[in-house]
Amino acid sequence: MVELRLFRLVAIAEALSWAGLLVGMFFKYILVTGELGVKIFGPVHGGLFLLYVAAVISAARTHGWSRGTIVLGLACGVPPFASVWFERRMSRRAVEVAPEAV
Repeated sequence: MVELRLFRLVAIAEALSWAGLLVGMFFKYILVTGELGVKIFGPVHGGLFLLYVAAVISAARTHGWSRGTIVLGLACGVPPFASVWFERRMSRRAVEVAPEAV
């Protein structure tokens, strides 16, 4: 299903931007070598986070997720890499419901 593929892509991109931001913060605050990584990955991660929120809401409407699932999905955008865990959980659930749809 196109909706879940787009959601997967956005969730992975959001997680990768988290990784870039964490590396940038390591260089900025631990090694104190500059803030270029944070200047680059900060806005990228912010944009991808907003896109992730929109993808969660869109997928929720398409697949009829409960409010609790939506809240969990939105909350998973905050900790690093949790968006990938949530995406995989929802993809498995979609396969269980309609194996031919994914």
